[in-house]
Amino acid sequence: MKEILDLKEVAQYLGLNKRTVYNLVRKGEIPGTRIGRQWRVKKESLDQLFRNPRKSN
Repeated sequence: MKEILDLKEVAQYLGLNKRTVYNLVRKGEIPGTRIGRQWRVKKESLDQLFRNPRKSN
């Protein structure tokens, strides 16, 4: 699998709807970078996010 994913690939990887992934990236809940009009996410960031989930208060 590629190291840098677009939102469609992130959605497939996580088993989520593309729109849901878009909203999570925009809110900063999934770390991503906007390049022009498109978002990109490092696969490593996704893996790390789920290895070390944030604790809720």
